[in-house]
Amino acid sequence: MKIELREITVRDLADGYEDNAEGGVVGFGGRLDIRPPYQREFIYKDKQRDAVINTVTKNFPLNVMYWAVREDGNFEVIDGQQRTISVCQFIEGDFAFNDRYFHNLQKDEQEQILGYNLMVYLCSGTDTEKLEWFKTINIAGEKLTDQELKNAVYAGSWVSDAKRYFSKTGCPAYGLGGDYLSGTAIRQDYLETVIGWISAGDINGYMARHQHKPNANALWLYFQSVIAWVQTTFPVYRKEMKGLAWGDLYNAFKDQEFDPKKLEREISRLMEDEDVTNKRGIYFYVLDGKERHLNIRLFNKNQRREAYERQNGICLVCKKPFEIDEMEADHTTPWHEGGKTTAENCRMLCKDDNRRKSGK
Repeated sequence: MKIELREITVRDLADGYEDNAEGGVVGFGGRLDIRPPYQREFIYKDKQRDAVINTVTKNFPLNVMYWAVREDGNFEVIDGQQRTISVCQFIEGDFAFNDRYFHNLQKDEQEQILGYNLMVYLCSGTDTEKLEWFKTINIAGEKLTDQELKNAVYAGSWVSDAKRYFSKTGCPAYGLGGDYLSGTAIRQDYLETVIGWISAGDINGYMARHQHKPNANALWLYFQSVIAWVQTTFPVYRKEMKGLAWGDLYNAFKDQEFDPKKLEREISRLMEDEDVTNKRGIYFYVLDGKERHLNIRLFNKNQRREAYERQNGICLVCKKPFEIDEMEADHTTPWHEGGKTTAENCRMLCKDDNRRKSGK
């Protein structure tokens, strides 16, 4: 790969700056693609953005940036998108620094900023080499997430379209199912989650197979189906529903028929059950009946000791004596039959008998 160091003034960088949904983000007289397909949305907070402008106004050196040289002689940002957009937005008057917009500055102050020199490495090479550089020099500001790196590796028409649905602030996925997803769209959490659902965890494989597809319609339709199934099956929303593996549940149970009213009565009862310590697991339990989702409250030390003494250290199944640390507590009346985690409902079994009973 060929690398050339060049000085670029802020004036030249901000020339022709545009940020729009259709055309992306461009600058440098329209020759610089500031947000290529593998780049993230603008994520700098006010303090980070202000720090960039403060550095420029004081003529302190700003960290070096990296641009890739395209075959047509134009450029794309490999590293430095957040700093580039911060500078350009200030020049455009999108925000104020120290209570002054760019147009409020004196002429000499404006000229100082416009004449500020940025140090840029121009990198020429193959797409693979550029992506390797992108990973290697991801050192400034926010680190890339795993999904952002996958977007870089599998950059193409499919990723660009998928990001339209899942990766922007206020994106369609947020409007439709934001209450059911954890993380943020802008850091690719939504996209990673939904690809994980539809691919049963094989995100790399799915993206590789779809990289050059013209659009991500199938992924969007799948997500709509998941959310529609959730809202139909569990019409009463609770905060515990946010961030659950809804796609996995949809994949496993979408073809089964459930009575939403009956499910809601069971969910409400379990939410009030103090023995259920994992309330989020209720939604899995009412579908597959596996108690492990609920983390049923364990007997405490005093309850176990009381039962042990009551039994004189004898396992109630094999009738043999054991030390207390060789035994485990069990519900006399099973929890699913209404038995509570109380001293009166506690019995001690040897580990072998308890695990055989529990199917462990």
